Amino acid sequence: MIFSMSTLAALLIPSTVDAEIHSRSKNIVVMEAHNLPEAAQLPGNSFFLHAGSDGSTYLYIEQQQGARLSVFDVTDPGRIRLASTTELDVSGPFDFAGPLNGRAALVRFRDGNRVGVLDLHKATRPQLRMIPAFAADELTERLGPTGILAVQSTYTYAPAAASNFEVVDVSRASAPVLLATIKDVKHRTVNEETGTTFLLGSNGLTVVRRLDVEDEYKVHQLQMQGN
Repeated sequence: MIFSMSTLAALLIPSTVDAEIHSRSKNIVVMEAHNLPEAAQLPGNSFFLHAGSDGSTYLYIEQQQGARLSVFDVTDPGRIRLASTTELDVSGPFDFAGPLNGRAALVRFRDGNRVGVLDLHKATRPQLRMIPAFAADELTERLGPTGILAVQSTYTYAPAAASNFEVVDVSRASAPVLLATIKDVKHRTVNEETGTTFLLGSNGLTVVRRLDVEDEYKVHQLQMQGN
């Protein structure tokens, strides 16, 4: 078989389409949606970060206007995997209002009339249960791990403003470099333990890693295991 010079060059040059983006210092890594499991490439409505009782950390992304919940194991930011997908029998999107007792999350539907609890006792098999008694209440304060203080009010959904986020490498202050632009981001959360930033935009999920924080966390975990 005979190849043209252009075809041969294309075969010899490694493809960078799916490559992760690394800073010059090799400390910051940007993982775009195409670097992650396929389910992460779907747009999402909201998401929630949860530390499971098994020592793992999970990211829950609500997709398809509330009809689907994708669960990602983000314990190791370098090896993010899809843990499960759950079809939800609900009508309309919702937002995560916050954690409840470490084993659940409160959600508010955007139509303003319904509230639910996402049961996370089985972290990879979440179950959404409606609680109509709290339909008009707003979570204002937690009373320790077992109670909440709520005020009766009418909930009005305020759409999150979409913004473009830029990841910039400033390891050389005199010559900053733009690593990536994440478009139409409406939701952002950070795992402080590993320094990982999760951004939910129009192209799905983007993950920004800080390898120095990850290394420190791994050392801390090893020290804790040794005690």
